Amino acid sequence: MCKRYWGPNYTNGGKECDEYPFASTYEGAAQHDYDADARAFNFSAKPIPGDDNQAGGSILKSFYAKNRIIDGTDDGFIVKIVT
Repeated sequence: MCKRYWGPNYTNGGKECDEYPFASTYEGAAQHDYDADARAFNFSAKPIPGDDNQAGGSILKSFYAKNRIIDGTDDGFIVKIVT
């Protein structure tokens, strides 16, 4: 998606493509692959600094480990965005 909207050079300056919902969840960019009834392209993506993207991934990985989140639709969690 980042290439589609920001062009092939979106990685200039060390940026990486970040998406929400998280790519590691069933609601992420691949949701349509798991659920034929899900709307395709129902996610957001934006280039962000690579260091920030990698730090966020590390925090998410720690959350999964600490809370013993395992693969499967029966082990869901809610993300609350506070502004």
